[in-house]
Amino acid sequence: MLTNEERQAAADAILEAEIARTPCVQPSKQWPGMELEDAYDIQRRWAEARLAKGAKIVGRKIGLTSRAMQMASKMTEPDYGVILDDSLYKDGARISAGTFIKPRLETELAFVMGEDLSGAGCQMHDVLRATEYVTPALEVIDYRTQVPRAITDTIADNAAYGAIVLGGRIVRPFDIDLRWQCATLSKNGVIEETGVSAAIMGHPAAGVAWLVNKLAMLDDGLKKGDIVLGGSFTRPVDIVGGDVIFADYGLLGSIGVSFE
Repeated sequence: MLTNEERQAAADAILEAEIARTPCVQPSKQWPGMELEDAYDIQRRWAEARLAKGAKIVGRKIGLTSRAMQMASKMTEPDYGVILDDSLYKDGARISAGTFIKPRLETELAFVMGEDLSGAGCQMHDVLRATEYVTPALEVIDYRTQVPRAITDTIADNAAYGAIVLGGRIVRPFDIDLRWQCATLSKNGVIEETGVSAAIMGHPAAGVAWLVNKLAMLDDGLKKGDIVLGGSFTRPVDIVGGDVIFADYGLLGSIGVSFE
């Protein structure tokens, strides 16, 4: 377990790495006794620093929702971070690759909450009832620490969140079977990844329910209007300046974005 001073030092280092676009030393390497509780508190301190600079929290992201990613990171459950308003992009955006250190893209579904949702015992049907609509999304993930990383480093680093791109069609959660939403992710005209949303814990709403239960332990929850990224159902694709991305979600439309 880390001291308050060590947690603050780790949060400050991650914030400085984000500003300088230069990864910092992994907190777990600098403080080998680091635990999950430390990691989430470091994330909270980093977020508070970003809010003090004018950013606003507009939602949450969930990561490590697939079994393959959990095994790779030696975790038995997902992790989560916050979405900030200064990292939101729309379909067709031209994004500076220099905004990030080493950006990668994943296909996801975003849940937009139609009402507050909190409390222990949350189930998938609670999530679906509370969701106003679901829409395709791309998540830009980024590392502000050096690699290789322990899971505690990833969590401290806001669960590797970089940005979100929203686009495609919006649908009410009961209008389609969300388990079987497929997507292809193309870079410069070549399909790099394909996936189906059932890979997200069997149903993408399952990750949101997991998140609500985790937040309940902190007397927190989701708020009306929050954007919640449910987790990736494709492997991440590396991005550099000049890349053109096209994600096809079938009946849910598509998202196109370019990096410069």
